[in-house]
Amino acid sequence: MTSRSAGSERPKAEPPQSAPPLTPGARRILDTAAELFYERGITATGVDTVAEAAQITKRTLYNRFGSKDALVTAYLRERDERWRALVTEAVEERAPGLPRLLAPFDVLTSWTASNSRGCAFVNALAELPDPAHPAHRVAAEEKKWLRALFVRLLGESGLKGRERGELADQLVCLHEGALVLHSLRPGPAALRPARAGARTLLRAKGIGAG
Repeated sequence: MTSRSAGSERPKAEPPQSAPPLTPGARRILDTAAELFYERGITATGVDTVAEAAQITKRTLYNRFGSKDALVTAYLRERDERWRALVTEAVEERAPGLPRLLAPFDVLTSWTASNSRGCAFVNALAELPDPAHPAHRVAAEEKKWLRALFVRLLGESGLKGRERGELADQLVCLHEGALVLHSLRPGPAALRPARAGARTLLRAKGIGAG
């Protein structure tokens, strides 16, 4: 991540680009591919496997999505939209300050209940290291969005400049670390240390007393 001066923090992140509604056939292909890409890995799952599992021909898959890269990108974009909506709803339901800043940690319990193989975006970044790959860009933007959210919420809590950016980085590290630990040791217990660490960091900055 490129370092920025204290006065150039940009807490606003671009929203994900929503794709047009899918036909029932394309919906079935994408749902099948999403499960396979997450459980088996992107590079280990070929279009033959997706087509067979979706009970379609490869020609149909290519007619609907054009390429495997486009299918992978659609999988990650849709997942990104669901994640952002879940976090945004949790943030908006809470009072400003500590409750809102802990919201991204709180939603991990429900999110990871059906996503035990770690973070799909981290997995994708590892499997698709080329920054020019469209799916890589989707995964990278998800991480940038989370950091930007923390920056914005910290700003609402009174933190400014470099301190705000540094604390946002620390919160992201705790959040991502929780996902890694959960993939090794699934269950809510793997998530609690990250939330507790975030709470300690935030209270040390005078944010929240609860």
